[in-house]
Parts: sequence; structure tokens; C-alpha cells
Amino acid sequence: MAVWLLLKTKKLWLWISIAALVSAIALLILFLTSLPDVSGLMNQNPKNTALMRIRMGQAENRGDAYSIEQEWVFFESIPQLLKDTVRIAEDAGFYWHRGIDYEELKEAIKKNIQEKKFARGASTITQQLAKNLYLSTKKSLVRKIKEYLLARKLEKNLTKDRIFELYLNVIELGRGIFGVQAAALRYFGKPVNELTLEETVRLVAILPRPLVTDPRGDSPWLKWRCRWLLHKLRLYEYISEETYQEVVKIFGEASG
Repeated sequence: MAVWLLLKTKKLWLWISIAALVSAIALLILFLTSLPDVSGLMNQNPKNTALMRIRMGQAENRGDAYSIEQEWVFFESIPQLLKDTVRIAEDAGFYWHRGIDYEELKEAIKKNIQEKKFARGASTITQQLAKNLYLSTKKSLVRKIKEYLLARKLEKNLTKDRIFELYLNVIELGRGIFGVQAAALRYFGKPVNELTLEETVRLVAILPRPLVTDPRGDSPWLKWRCRWLLHKLRLYEYISEETYQEVVKIFGEASG
């Protein structure tokens, strides 16, 4: 009797394991087949994004007036210094990974487990683009899986420069402001290719907090963020020591 029960239990667990595996495979197939086709982005600019639609819906629910400001700018027309500053701020290894920064992801998972919440993200520029174009803003495991799969699709179908161009043109930089060109025009009254170093770091500094921070302001957080960016630009030799010392004074630090 004991042997029969043991065999029956093992058989039950085998069937449970098989069912779990089949369910996982089915879920993966469902994810893959439900993902949008990104190949059209090779030569077509998106007319709007999921994030834009979310923001418009939120404003409508509140009864607020809301309009989108966006002006497309070609990758070659965006200053290299701004591109370098964005990579330093958001994804330093962008040109070396394939959509996912596994080292950063490992550290983020470790921190989130320790704090028992989504305390730290690990999204690359490609993942951020995937989320902005196609996904919701809610933090969930399902969304992160879709973000991961979409990032891999973007990397497979598009060049790195094209991914970066899309990102820089759809990234949220204020209420209703999307893309670096629209942001440069709104905040500084000039096209992005005429921004000074100070204006560049101010604009890039607000990326983590675009809805609550004006790049023209002087909050302690904004000044700290700008000093950090300038320090990184000097460290990686994108700007000279002399330039660093001249501009960092604006943000309350003469050296460092």
C-alpha cells in the first residue's frame, strides 16, 4: 500500500510539473504572438505612443485641457554632447548591450528583493523606448516581461542609432512635451542643436522627474543632478576640465 501511494504521489507531481511547463510555454507563446510588429519603425516615425495616449486619457478623466508638443528631429541633427549626456544619465552601456543590461538587472533585482518592492529599475534606453511606445506605466511583472521581449525585438529589427533616435524624439520631458526638440523649444526658446552645455545638462537632468521638475529651476535636486552629469562628462572626457570648472559654478560647486 505504501509503495502504491508513493508511486501515485510521484505520478501526480509529474503531471503537475508537465502541466506547469505546458502553461509556461503557452504563456510565452501568447506573449510573443501578442507583441506588436516593430519592423515598420525602421523607416516610419510613430504618430503617437502609448504614453501619450495614457497622458491624454488621464487629463480627460480629470477634466483638464491637454495638448501634445512634439517636433521630430533627425538623429544627425541632435548634438553629440546631448546624446552622450543622455547615455551617461540613462544607459551608459547602450551601444554594447543587446537591449538588456544584465549586470544592472541583477543589482536591481537584489535591491528590490531586499526592500520588498520595486525600489530600483534597470531599464535600458531600448526598454524605455519599448515601454513608451507600447506599454502602460504600471509596475508589474507582466509588463516587465513584455518590455524585455519588446526590447529584444527592437534590437533585432532596428539599428542602435535608430533606437536612440526614436527614444530622443518620444521621451517625456514635461507635461505634454515629448522629445528633445519640443523640450528645447519650450524651455529655452531655441532648437536642440543650439543648446549650450548648461542647457543640455539641465534638460537631461529632468529625465527621471519630467512632470515635477522644470529644467530652468534651481531646486537642490536639480542642481545636484546637473553637477553629477557634468562630473561624468568630465570623467569620460566629453568636456575639458576648464569647461567643467566654468559651468559647474552655475550649479553651486566650483570644483570636484
